[in-house]
This record gives sequence, structure tokens and C-alpha cells, in this order.
Amino acid sequence: MLINNAQTPLYIKLKDSIKDKITNEKYKLNDKIPTEIELSEIYGVSRITVRKAVKELVEEGYLVKKQGKGTFVSHKKLNRKIEYVAGFTDSCIQNGFKSSSRILQRKVIKASDELKNKLRLSAGEEVIYIQRKRYADNIPVMIENNFFAADSFAYLLNESLEGSLYKLLKETHDIDAVNPGETTLELVMSDEKTSNILELPIGTPLFFMDTIIYDQNFIPIHAGHQYYLGDFYKFSI
Repeated sequence: MLINNAQTPLYIKLKDSIKDKITNEKYKLNDKIPTEIELSEIYGVSRITVRKAVKELVEEGYLVKKQGKGTFVSHKKLNRKIEYVAGFTDSCIQNGFKSSSRILQRKVIKASDELKNKLRLSAGEEVIYIQRKRYADNIPVMIENNFFAADSFAYLLNESLEGSLYKLLKETHDIDAVNPGETTLELVMSDEKTSNILELPIGTPLFFMDTIIYDQNFIPIHAGHQYYLGDFYKFSI
């Protein structure tokens, strides 16, 4: 039962109570929450109050309404610009998530014609391929596939790379990832490989980003082929 007072509207109290249950995982991700009638009875408030609280929680990304099924616990969207220079770690911090990473692959490979062109490589030059699985609040939300000129970035073969790559480059090598090149974004469906990495059913919607990032002197840093969990991200131009 919520206690009414003049300082805090009832719908805010109800909203905070539901949000607290989500944060403390009494209502877990994808759980269906009680109906409007049930919430009205549980908290001793009107359905108008319930409706307003739920509406704001939906707008903030904590809940999602599914037509004919009810209201379910969701998660906040991770908002970021299409330009990739913000970096995953900084994007998580800006959106209130805790970021973490796991290196899946790190090796020197032959450069494709596409990579030679993007990274301005000479004939015979190789690239360092680094694949990382990125987490937001321990949820796998991104597969990061980055390609670096092997001659210029050989030191990356020995770095931990568990945190922000851009912070590492700036603080230890004075390379500032501030200039995005041509970037495309398209919606794809996860195949067996991406589904296994992100621990998702095959056919889950993903964003695929193809990008090139330059430093402060417009020298290529890396090309990227990135996969983002579709229902976790909201991109803006």
C-alpha cells in the first residue's frame, strides 16, 4: 500500500517501487509484471495512477508492452551515435551500464582487398584481427571485429584489451580516435556463429556496422565489422 502525501505524486512512488523490483531482480528480464488491475489492488491506487507509472517505465526502457500478451521487464536501450568514435566503453558509461570484454580471437591474417584499401596498406602487408565479445551489465550485446595494420599496431598483440581500446591508444601511444570515416548500418539476422557468441536464438535481429576510424591526423586506425544486439541498441545520426 502506497502512502499518499503532497511531496511525491503516487504514480512516482509506484514507478520507483516497480523500478526497484526490476533493479533488485524481483522482476527479472523478460518477466511479465502484474496487470493494471493487479497492481492497482497490490498498491491500493487507481488504475489511472498505475497506467501513468507504467507508461513512464515503458518510455524509459524498463518495461515493454506486447500486444495481447501483457507488460514485460525489458532493459534500457544503449543509445549511441552511428559514428563509432565514442567507443563501446564510453557509450556504456554514458548510458549507465557497466562494460566488460572477452577476447575471442587475436591473430595476424592476410589483408583482403577491402582492408588494403581502407587501411591504405601496401601489397603484402598483413592485418591484426581482434574479435571481442562485449558486455553491458554482464549481458552480451556486441561482437567487435576490428582490423589494424600489423606493422603499425603490432603492440596490440600483447595488450590485455579488456577495457577501452581507444583509451589505451590515446594514453600510451598518443593516437586519438576522433575521426570516423564512411560508416554503414544495416539490419541482419543472427546466424549460427553470431548466435552462439551472443548466446541468442538463430534469427535474432542484429545491427551490422561497417566502419573505418581515423586518428587526429586522418591516418587509419582500424576497420570494423561490428554486430550489435538489435533490441538493446538505439542509434542516432
